[in-house]
Amino acid sequence: MPSGPAVPSENPAHRTPPAEHSNPSSRTRRRGLYAVVLAGALLLGALALGREAAPSDDSRPPADSPECRVTDLLVPPCGAWFGAYVRHEKPELVEKVAAYEQRIGRKLDIVYAYHDMSTDGLEGQLVTEQEREVGQERMLLLSWESKWWGGTAAQQPRWTQISSGALDATVIDVQARRIKEYGKPLFLSFDLEMDTRVPDAGTPEQFVAAWRHIHDRFRQLGVTNVVWTWTITGYPGNNELFPKLYPGDAYVDWIAYDRYNYYRCHDTEWESFAETQEDVHRWIRQNLSADKPLMLAEFGTADDPDRPQRQAEWYEEVPRVVKKMDGVHAALQWNWRDPGPYCDLSLARESSWRALRKAVADPFFHQVRPW
Repeated sequence: MPSGPAVPSENPAHRTPPAEHSNPSSRTRRRGLYAVVLAGALLLGALALGREAAPSDDSRPPADSPECRVTDLLVPPCGAWFGAYVRHEKPELVEKVAAYEQRIGRKLDIVYAYHDMSTDGLEGQLVTEQEREVGQERMLLLSWESKWWGGTAAQQPRWTQISSGALDATVIDVQARRIKEYGKPLFLSFDLEMDTRVPDAGTPEQFVAAWRHIHDRFRQLGVTNVVWTWTITGYPGNNELFPKLYPGDAYVDWIAYDRYNYYRCHDTEWESFAETQEDVHRWIRQNLSADKPLMLAEFGTADDPDRPQRQAEWYEEVPRVVKKMDGVHAALQWNWRDPGPYCDLSLARESSWRALRKAVADPFFHQVRPW
């Protein structure tokens, strides 16, 4: 990721608030009839599977076999979840998720939502009513940021405040109880892309102390349904920071990163999907963890108007590349924009939607959800 990567939020100071996205001929009549019957049978078979037909290029066991059963930490051993950040205002999440799913021809496994630590509205309320409804058939990934969007400077939470327990009664405990009452396991990421916030928000040691305090406070309150998801940019220029920001294996269940092909947005060369993902994957495996499950928490690409098919070709790579990266068990598409010219990262045209639709129809992304 180029220097100065933006941090996504639904009321952000970094990324602007998204508005959703939302003939044959035959030699004989009999041969023609056989062709129609065969085609119809194939179509019915594909519909029965609930997804577009996609060739499998591996020998993994069927997703519903015992060895592919999802773990307590929501890891699908035989493939990966597919999810997305679907831009929405808090009261319209259900509607926007349904519209996105219609475009890609399948149900999302994971729905991503962002929250701050405000105390006066839905932005700071983890597991809103809309998220509960979406979570009936999907998993939730909630990004919880130590910010108060639109708040005063004095209202902005600090890592030192969090670690000291100063926000327990007003923020931490309140949201911990909401998650506990929700009951189902969910992914929770505290201060995603925290590597972009050092030193303004504090030191790496202060971030680690804040993360551990939240983790331990949840445990003290009996919250057992959180899958702790540590999310970095993956930007190679911050490699020296990442180990200092890592809370430790006992405090992290999944490691996630956000990498994009920004192209003209950040005045860089065009990068393929593989080029955006594989280097950080290797670095994490060599320097942070050899076995933690990995998540592509945000991935996407800018458009190239001079080569209209280029964005579609980028998404066509996704299944092949993800299968090669050991331990990647979730991939979430970001379908919005960063501020600035040329920074629209959303799907630009129907050919891009078709490419993504085909990519996520791959059986690798069709694992049996826990509910």
